[in-house]
Amino acid sequence: MNELIFTILIGIGATAGMDLWSLLRKQMFNIPPTNWGMVGRWIAYMKYGQFHHTNIAASDPFRGEQLIGWTAHYAIGIAYATLLVITGGTEWIHNPSIGPALTVGIATVVAPFFILQPGMGAGFAACRTPKPNSVRLQSVINHAVFGFGLFLSALIIKCTFSQ
Repeated sequence: MNELIFTILIGIGATAGMDLWSLLRKQMFNIPPTNWGMVGRWIAYMKYGQFHHTNIAASDPFRGEQLIGWTAHYAIGIAYATLLVITGGTEWIHNPSIGPALTVGIATVVAPFFILQPGMGAGFAACRTPKPNSVRLQSVINHAVFGFGLFLSALIIKCTFSQ
């Protein structure tokens, strides 16, 4: 299978797995899922040079912010999958293992801690939220789930297309 297609598919699969985890987490623990519309709003404001908000929810909404946010969510998942394929190389593509996938998944928590959360008004590593340690833990868990999703997606795709 073409490496680019493989990378796109594992990125989509891992991101979808993270979204399923988010729904399960809501049902089991009453933890609300990420509002990708707010992420879309944050991204939409960048067009006007505004990269930081005191509170993104208080900023005026943008038409299409849900679509922007969800599209960015999946595009970022594909970018993270690309990082895994670049660091793991063709050997990892042919023999997916959980270690590199989890490492990349967990390492990507740096982005929300130091880019997304501060930009949206939550502070570095969610320090301005009511329960920062809880938000941090959930971020790490979500990114670990994403890493596991990279591995599982790679196995499924490998088994499906290697016949």
